[in-house]
Amino acid sequence: MRCPFCGHDDTQVKDSRPTEDALAIRRRRFCQNCGQRFTTIERVQLRELVVVKSDNRRVPFDRDKLARSIRIALRKRPVQEERVERIVNGIVRQLEASGENDISSKQIGELVMETLKEVDQVAYVRFASVYRNFREAK
Repeated sequence: MRCPFCGHDDTQVKDSRPTEDALAIRRRRFCQNCGQRFTTIERVQLRELVVVKSDNRRVPFDRDKLARSIRIALRKRPVQEERVERIVNGIVRQLEASGENDISSKQIGELVMETLKEVDQVAYVRFASVYRNFREAK
């Protein structure tokens, strides 16, 4: 693993442990060159997912983009970060379990809305207003 601070190629793993949901491994690393410590997270990826946009463009699935949009909808809402991670993990698992490598952006948006509707009504309305491109409150 390359050091993010100095770019040195050889870092040493000091500690490994599963995350709370046991779906990833958190590794504490130490750079032997500059002495900095940092953490990496490894996740199992069952398949390479490709998102098919509404204009038929195909882009690689980005878990971080999904997590960012959910966090934006949940901003200043009483939902813990661990719950956000569980939501993202659940959606990714559903997408991977679908058996399809090509996932439409519409399918992802619908899954997020279904999940947010159960978690927090305000976050659901926030996400839906952007996703559905609402022009007025009706």
